Amino acid sequence: MSITRRSACDLVDDLSAGRLSARDLMAATLDRIAEVNPEVNAIVALRDADALMAEAEALDRAGPRGPLHGLPIAVKDLANVRGIVTSQGSPIHRDTVAAEDDLIVARMRNAGAILIGKTNVPEFGLGSHTFNPVYGHTSNPYDRSRTCGGSSGGAAVALATGMTALADGSDMMGSLRNPATWNNVYGFRPTWGRVDGGGPGDRYLHRLSTLGPMGRSPEDIALFLDVLARGAPFRDEPGSLPPVSPIAAADLRGKRIGWLGTWGDAMPFEPGIIARCRATLDCLADLGASVTEVDPPFDAEAIFQSWCTLRSWQIGASLKHDSDHRDMMKDSAQWELARGEALSAFEVHDASVVRSDWLRCAEALFEKFDALVLPGAQIWPFPVDIDYPRSINDQPMDTYHRWMHVMVPVSLIGLPALAMPSGFGENGLPMGVQIFGRMGADADILAIGAAYHAATQWPQNRPAMA
Repeated sequence: MSITRRSACDLVDDLSAGRLSARDLMAATLDRIAEVNPEVNAIVALRDADALMAEAEALDRAGPRGPLHGLPIAVKDLANVRGIVTSQGSPIHRDTVAAEDDLIVARMRNAGAILIGKTNVPEFGLGSHTFNPVYGHTSNPYDRSRTCGGSSGGAAVALATGMTALADGSDMMGSLRNPATWNNVYGFRPTWGRVDGGGPGDRYLHRLSTLGPMGRSPEDIALFLDVLARGAPFRDEPGSLPPVSPIAAADLRGKRIGWLGTWGDAMPFEPGIIARCRATLDCLADLGASVTEVDPPFDAEAIFQSWCTLRSWQIGASLKHDSDHRDMMKDSAQWELARGEALSAFEVHDASVVRSDWLRCAEALFEKFDALVLPGAQIWPFPVDIDYPRSINDQPMDTYHRWMHVMVPVSLIGLPALAMPSGFGENGLPMGVQIFGRMGADADILAIGAAYHAATQWPQNRPAMA
């Protein structure tokens, strides 16, 4: 196995023990980026190679620095990295150079990571299709005519192609899970609040988006999650969530898994997806889990409409500082901004009541099940030259993100969810599932994922060779 395909846990062990130098890993990383990135365009704003080699050599001289000692990481281009452009994929910010690190980035740097550049995103992170007018589109490494998803699309492709061993991302609607599903890697949305992104602005009202890790195994994800969550406020509170790493594979005998499938046909799916996802359920059953089909537990349309209101409220608030340049925004950003501006306080309240009702319903479900499973996408990766799918199986999509409806039940109430690879369809494209649990069950979900990964090893058995 090439050095850039190795697990992050193994690399850090060897780097810290001196069996591998940060210099050699950086050289291999830059060689891999030069070989692959021109084909997929996942890493953008790459720093100068000489400066990166010098930083790696300085780490070798200084000795072990932290849990990510010597690992090259490219940061999602929605976060600020000191001295690097933070474009957010928008022409409004194409020349905006960050003066300092965001808190989440400072945690990576303090843990010993070498920050090599950025990973590409959709404009403002909107829509699960990574393209923008600043850097262009990022291609799926299993079929370069197809999308890689998003908004953590560049991150997923960097992992799938062996350009990095870890990647950070963020997830509002499904931005860690959808690209993981479409690139044969793992993406983890933590319990809301586990990873505090810090920074200015509201910290109370907008409880939708979260930062989180991506990797080629649940064990690597656990390693990175503890770094991202380091120093988060809950760590000092009684009964706070403990660290999750190292993760050991769970014994699945007796584990109760609920399969929500198509949510009683409330959501359309392209042919072949449900069958592919059922293969994951079969594997979990073979490992000893009890898998049960679950009837629709809540009105799917009510969940989606609550989501649309709360999302537009949050995105509209985040875009209002750029509202004087709305003519430079893509259509979906203008749509979200206009909806956010038009909302009343009572409309927001009513949407949050629905969210609360769904949370209570989900909490009751977790009295019966250790985890629930939904498909990781409703469609296969679509052509890279369209902005978003207008229909699924001839059923029209009424918004630019309706085709991601399957992500919303998790996102709306902030549950921990792991996107796991399910293998490949007859079209040769990746698919996956999202397995999720009660709030705070991050370690339990990752441990189930580790048992599944030990049995399947999809990222290792079918690596992207782009």
